[in-house]
Amino acid sequence: MAQDQAIFQHTIAVLVDNEAGVLARVIGLFSGRGYNIESLTVAETDHDEGLSRITIVTSGTSMVIEQIKAQLERLVPVHRVQDLTTDGPCVERELALVKVSGTGDARVESLRLGDAFRARVIDTTTDSFTFEITGASSKIDAFVALMGPLGLVDVSRTGIAAIKRGAESL
Repeated sequence: MAQDQAIFQHTIAVLVDNEAGVLARVIGLFSGRGYNIESLTVAETDHDEGLSRITIVTSGTSMVIEQIKAQLERLVPVHRVQDLTTDGPCVERELALVKVSGTGDARVESLRLGDAFRARVIDTTTDSFTFEITGASSKIDAFVALMGPLGLVDVSRTGIAAIKRGAESL
């Protein structure tokens, strides 16, 4: 497959007005053109200015990614679009809550693995634990895979939060 036809995952940060309907317009841009969203997080970042930050993880060829960024920049409530994957180094993290049910050796092993992954126990009953784990998505994937045979009950993930390294802001 040629380099320009290869599909890459990109993390895109979008600074928007914090008002009703903005997220729907951004998501509509993706769904209307058949682009997939692999992860989506959004939260207000500046109450005084009325701004929110949307972090979107998507995949596509370099041409598709450029098209997505150009179309996002044309939306009226969008102030800035930044491709964190190509605009220099960035930090990406995800948070997950992982519930595991078990007794005996499985319970002990789930606690041991939680400690090895630096996951915190945030809730416990006599037959279950809920872990909080933060890190790269690959770390969370590995933790969830290891918990499967030990009695994995439920997983809730936040999606990726990302920020560019250095002094520059979005």
